[in-house]
Amino acid sequence: MNILVVDDEKEIADLIEIYLLNEGYTVYKYYDSSDVLNNIDNLDIDLAILDIMMPNIDGFSLCDKIREKYNFPIIFVTAKVEDKDKISGLSIGADDYITKPFQPLELIARVKAQLRLYKKYNLNSVDIIDFRGITINKNTHECVLNEKVLDLTPTEFAILWCLCQNRGMVVKTEDLFMEVWKEKYFENDNNTIMVHIRHLREKMNDTGKNSKYIKTIWGVGYKIEK
Repeated sequence: MNILVVDDEKEIADLIEIYLLNEGYTVYKYYDSSDVLNNIDNLDIDLAILDIMMPNIDGFSLCDKIREKYNFPIIFVTAKVEDKDKISGLSIGADDYITKPFQPLELIARVKAQLRLYKKYNLNSVDIIDFRGITINKNTHECVLNEKVLDLTPTEFAILWCLCQNRGMVVKTEDLFMEVWKEKYFENDNNTIMVHIRHLREKMNDTGKNSKYIKTIWGVGYKIEK
């Protein structure tokens, strides 16, 4: 899961990042709201943590801009403690509000709670992935590539789903094996993965040296670019 962190106090942003990374999240960290707005369309965000009192564009304005296009959860982390500030933040689209100073573990608990709710009540965003001509539906086990339906085995589908879900990031070979086969990975299992990846590429008509979709990261794993 990918978390956006925006806070002009570098120490706080860095602290939040450390705790999120320890929980296995990917972190997009910014110290300025303008940089977020310039890059947000290129990011795949599942939740945002925003400070309120920031120069140039404050957290309220940033939240308002985000809500014009995106519905992922937003948590404000701020020194503004008055009830009117909390009400303002929630009324413009934030989902939760935590005041500074805060316990990092409490913030992590809030993050997990919001992600659980988001997953529960936004099934389309969780169970259907649509990007770069690929539409993959976890509920129906259907995959369409550039308007052509792909006839995938359950294992091929599971591999592609895992890679698409983590698009832009390398999925380690052992993590992919655990996710798809639900078993501990051993080195000789690499051949099993390679065979399924080859079949998957053949069905996607993507077998050349410079694969357009599934990239092999030698010695590490596989990835699909965003």
